[in-house]
Amino acid sequence: MGRSPSIAIIGSGFGGLAAAIELRRRGYDDVVLLERADEVGGVWRDNTYPGAACDVPSPIYSFSFEPNLRWPHRFSRQPAILDYLRSVADKYDVRRRIRFGVEVVAATYDDGDRRWHVDLRTADGHDEELEVDVLVSAVGQLSRPGFADIPGRETFDGPSFHSAEWRHDVDLTGKRVAVVGTGASAVQFVPAIAPEVGSMTVYQRSAPYLLLRPDRRFSRAHHRLFSALPAVQLAERGFWFGMLEILGVAWIYSRLVAGVLKGCSWLHMRHGAKAKPGLFAKVWPDYPIGCKRVLFSDDYVPALARPNVDLVTDPISRITPAGVVTVDRAGRETEHPADVLIWGTGFRATEFLAPIKVTGAGGRLLDAEWAGGARAYYGMSVPHFPNLHLMYGPNTNTGAGSVVYFLEAQARYLGDLVDEVVRRDAPLAVRPDVESAYDHWVQERLSSSVWSRCTSWYRVGGTGRITTNWPLLGSQYHHQARFRPGDYEEVA
Repeated sequence: MGRSPSIAIIGSGFGGLAAAIELRRRGYDDVVLLERADEVGGVWRDNTYPGAACDVPSPIYSFSFEPNLRWPHRFSRQPAILDYLRSVADKYDVRRRIRFGVEVVAATYDDGDRRWHVDLRTADGHDEELEVDVLVSAVGQLSRPGFADIPGRETFDGPSFHSAEWRHDVDLTGKRVAVVGTGASAVQFVPAIAPEVGSMTVYQRSAPYLLLRPDRRFSRAHHRLFSALPAVQLAERGFWFGMLEILGVAWIYSRLVAGVLKGCSWLHMRHGAKAKPGLFAKVWPDYPIGCKRVLFSDDYVPALARPNVDLVTDPISRITPAGVVTVDRAGRETEHPADVLIWGTGFRATEFLAPIKVTGAGGRLLDAEWAGGARAYYGMSVPHFPNLHLMYGPNTNTGAGSVVYFLEAQARYLGDLVDEVVRRDAPLAVRPDVESAYDHWVQERLSSSVWSRCTSWYRVGGTGRITTNWPLLGSQYHHQARFRPGDYEEVA
């Protein structure tokens, strides 16, 4: 190479910003971020549904090197998080390195010149090619909306949209609204829109466990205190980090702690459902706590208890132009009329990097390498794909904690990798035997974990392989995910 490497980062959310800032800190100047939208923010730019907020406390849902002393809430809403990301991009001079309105279509490693050739499509439809030495994917796990595979989905006559593509031009006042799905987004937007709709029918396939969300508004006095004594907010950051690690202990190590949390959830949800007879039996989950994502909410179950809201647990058989058809255990169908259909069905979290076509050394297709489920060394490196680094890749999601904590470890690893590429003056790929041994260890741990005991978005349909979650605590990832030069081989 004999020069400072050129580096392209796909995405400008938390992961892309973390990668860019770390590379700039180490003196790498030839860095470009490729962003298909017209602003930074990733998932926090795209998800603007009513009630959108983070269910991780804000003091730890931020970069350790850039604490925000003016969070408006302990569990901040989408606008505040997006403002934070914008301010980080501006303060660390990342924005001028971003190409907005550019979508990555494909990326191919050229064995001849040992560089990545990245195919781009601009917002006005033009195709371009960019050549770089190092390619970083920061597209995340929650960037592509997922829809339930229900017959007739496209036939509905009224407005129909996913929560991640909220139609703010649709007035819900007095309307009959159908909500399909009861995941993290629905748990937030259902209470937000329930007071304005005429009626709402929520279709539940699987009930989530809910825990108390100890939110509070931070006053001016709090902000003055945080500014005068930053150690106060640092202490709160440490407190919440510890509390979420305890959740991790429950899912990974201690059935006793899990049992205590299940009892807390039972009391919390039972209290919320008391206004509507029979509701608690519908909302109480029938699988082990922690097997699916545990959510934090004080207002979701009370919203379901409102007189204008109905929770339906019978399976949906099809969508019609006029509404939703369900079928009960006896095979009887019921059509529920609706004016608006909202999909709260989450994201295609196991389809990493899709729909980008990625081709590595020797013409290897990443889709083929991942045919049985995505895998990567500490979620970051794939054998035979030189100088390709993944942020928030396979098995780096946390069952409890802040993904930002993981992203900082991955940005540090990226910096070490690029330093080694420069030192050796050659492209580097993780050794296949090293990645294989690591993957075996990860899947062995996951196969006996609580996440293997039910169907969820953590798992790949068909194989059952868990491709999203890290099997241990966040602190253990931060300690173990250290770059070791011997794990990598030069690619001729």
